[in-house]
Amino acid sequence: MTKAQQGKVPALRLEGITKEFVGKVKANDNINLSVDHGQILSVLGENGSGKTTLMNIIAGIYFPDHGHIYIDGEEVVMRSPKDALRHNIGMIHQHFKLIDIFSATENIVLGLDEKGRLDMKQCVNRVKEIATQYGFEIDPEKKIYEMSVSEKQTVEIIKVLYRGADILILDEPTAVLTPQETEKLFNILRKMRDDGKAIIIITHKLHEVLSLSDRVTVLCKGRNVGTVTTAETNETELTEFMVGKKVMLNINRTMPRDPKPRLLVKNLSCKDVEGLEVLKDISFTVNSGEIFGIAGVAGSGQRELLEGIAGLQKCEGEVVYLDPKTGEAKDLQKKTPLQIQELGVRLSFVPEDRLGMGLVGNMSIVDNVMLRSYNKGKGIFLHRSAPTELADKIIKELEVVTPGKSTPVRRLSGGNVQKVLVGREIAASPTVLMTAYPVRGLDINASYTIYNLLNKQKEGGTAVVFVGEDLDVLLELCDRILVLCSGKVTGIVDARTTTKAELGRLMTQNTNDKDGASDGQG
Repeated sequence: MTKAQQGKVPALRLEGITKEFVGKVKANDNINLSVDHGQILSVLGENGSGKTTLMNIIAGIYFPDHGHIYIDGEEVVMRSPKDALRHNIGMIHQHFKLIDIFSATENIVLGLDEKGRLDMKQCVNRVKEIATQYGFEIDPEKKIYEMSVSEKQTVEIIKVLYRGADILILDEPTAVLTPQETEKLFNILRKMRDDGKAIIIITHKLHEVLSLSDRVTVLCKGRNVGTVTTAETNETELTEFMVGKKVMLNINRTMPRDPKPRLLVKNLSCKDVEGLEVLKDISFTVNSGEIFGIAGVAGSGQRELLEGIAGLQKCEGEVVYLDPKTGEAKDLQKKTPLQIQELGVRLSFVPEDRLGMGLVGNMSIVDNVMLRSYNKGKGIFLHRSAPTELADKIIKELEVVTPGKSTPVRRLSGGNVQKVLVGREIAASPTVLMTAYPVRGLDINASYTIYNLLNKQKEGGTAVVFVGEDLDVLLELCDRILVLCSGKVTGIVDARTTTKAELGRLMTQNTNDKDGASDGQG
C-alpha cells in the first residue's frame, strides 16, 4: 500500500473548482472536496446543486473554468474521460452504456488500447478474477440482453476495475435495485473500500448514506456547505444542510375514506413491437380515495401497464372505468386517448421519459402547460391567461428554479423539469391520477412536496396509481402495492403490514410459486 493509500495524502482532492455555463449560471462555485483511499464519500444536494456537474468534471467530461484537481497529492489536468481513466478514475453512470448483443467480457474490454490481438480467453479469466476478488456474481460470456439490471450494473463496475480504477464514482447506484440487490452491492463496495479504493456515491436515499458512507459532503446552490463524518450526523441534519431550513421528513398517510372501485383491470396482456409479451394476464382494482402502488425492478412492465390503461398502448383484456357521477361502467380499451378525455375521464400520466413524451423541450413552461388544453380553444386564437397563472402557481408552490416562465424547459435541470411535469398533471384534478416515478431526480424537499400533493389528491377522492422505485416510500405512501415481475403479478399486498424484504422477494419471484401472496382485490 502506497503512502497515499495509508491516508496521509487524499486519493482525490479538489480545490476551488468553479464551472459556469451560458447565462452566467454557476453550477459549481469554488468547491473544495477530498476523499481518501479506503473511504466511501457520499455527495448529497438538491436538484441544481451541482452534484452531477462536479462528478463530470472529475470524470473528464467537463473542464473546470477555475480550480485544481490533485490525485495522490499531484496536480493533474483532465480534458477528457480518457485522461480520467489514465489517472485511474472510473465513473459508473446511472444509465448504462452497454451494447446489448455483446457479452459481458466483450463490453468490458471494448475500447481498450491493446497492442496486437486480444486473447478473449485471458480476458474472461481476468473478469473472473475480479469477480472472485470482490464477490461479484457474473457469467463473463452472458449477453447483455439476457441480463437483469443488477447484472448490467455489475458489468459496468467490473469494466472500470478491469481498467485499473482506484477512484470510483457511482451515480444513483441503487435507483433500480431490489433491497436484496442493494445489500449485495453495498457488501461489494465495502470490500472495495477495505481493498484501498476511494469511492464517491451520488444518492438521494439518506438511509443508504448513513448505512454505507464514511463521510458526507453536502452541496447547496453550487457550493460546498459542509462535510461531516457519517457516524456523527443524522437524516434531519443532512436535510437541513441541503435545503437550508428544517424539513419534516414524514408522509402523512391517512386511511382511505369511503373507497369505491374506480378502475378495473382484468386479464390485461400486451406485446412489444417484436411480439414479445411484456404484460401477462394482469388483474387488479383501484379504488377512489387510495394510493395504489406498483413495484417492480426496471423493465417489469410498469410503463406498458400505465400506457395500456391510458390508451397509449394496444393491449388485450379489459380496462373499465366506473364513472363516479353516473355509476356507469365504461370500457376504455375501445377508446382513443382523446376519446377518453372527451368522456371526462382524466387519466393524467406522468411518463418515465419526461422530455420525450412528457414535455416539449423547446417550449416554455407556459406553452407546456397549454398542451393540456389547447384543443379546447375556440377559434384560431389561444387564451394564455389561465395557463400563465397555472405556470406561476407551479413555479411558486414547487419552487421551480428558472429564470422565468418563458424559459424553454430544456434549459432547466432535470429535477426542475420533473417539477413542471408533475405540477401540470396534478393541477388537472383528474379522477384517476397515474404517476410513473414522479420524484425521480428530485431532491428530498421537492419529493416530500410531491408526496403531500398526492395525498391531497387521495383525500379529495382521486384514485392515485403510483409507480415508484424507492420501496421505503412505497411502504410509507401507499395503501396497497401491486408487485410485478417479468410482466406478471406476483402479489398485491397491504402497504401497512408488509415489509421491504417481502416486496423484494415478490419483485424477483417466479409467478408459479406465490406462497400465499395476497390477491389484494378486496
